Amino acid sequence: MELDATYKATLMSLQIAVVCGYLLGSIPFGLVLTRLAGLGDIRTIGSGNIGATNVLRTGNKFLALLTLIGDSGKGAAAALLFAYFYGPEQGIFAGAAAVVGHMFPLWLRFKGGKGVATTLGTLLAVNWIMGVIACLAWLVMALIFRISSLSALMALAVAPLAAFFVAHDVGAGWLALFLAIIVWAAHHTNIRRLLNGTEPKIGDKKKNTEDSTAK
Repeated sequence: MELDATYKATLMSLQIAVVCGYLLGSIPFGLVLTRLAGLGDIRTIGSGNIGATNVLRTGNKFLALLTLIGDSGKGAAAALLFAYFYGPEQGIFAGAAAVVGHMFPLWLRFKGGKGVATTLGTLLAVNWIMGVIACLAWLVMALIFRISSLSALMALAVAPLAAFFVAHDVGAGWLALFLAIIVWAAHHTNIRRLLNGTEPKIGDKKKNTEDSTAK
């Protein structure tokens, strides 16, 4: 009976973590901030996505930075809060749900961003070693190639390896692998343009160019 009660309590906490993580992740900071700043609907420019890279296309670097902080912060907040109150497993589930919420927000008919900033925030919160290595990989690739999508894809490819072989954190590794798969899938058009050599570089303000990442 005691084991059954413990199982039910754990299952309930995981369900709460997923629901709350999703709702937190679905807050569209890019859309809210650009509207508050009088810049209109961010979904009408660039790629139409709600992330920091597309906000940068408005020319407002401060708003892009705030969007980046908000998007990464909501993933970190979800993971940290539930890890603190319920345990690391619940933190992992809440962080994963936050990324899904950002990519498929209920309020925007499930059309959100590509999840990179929220993923990096989540990874940092779940295992800081893995997160730092992923962020450094992004930074190095961005400095060399100045292509946001390529930087993000490489960072997310490195993250599971960092978790498994450097941090030796299996739970974090499976989380990073899951997030890498869904974020890579969301970047299918970016991957096609990378192969064709037509992917825009960071700071490109062309109106009809699809956003790269950090969304």
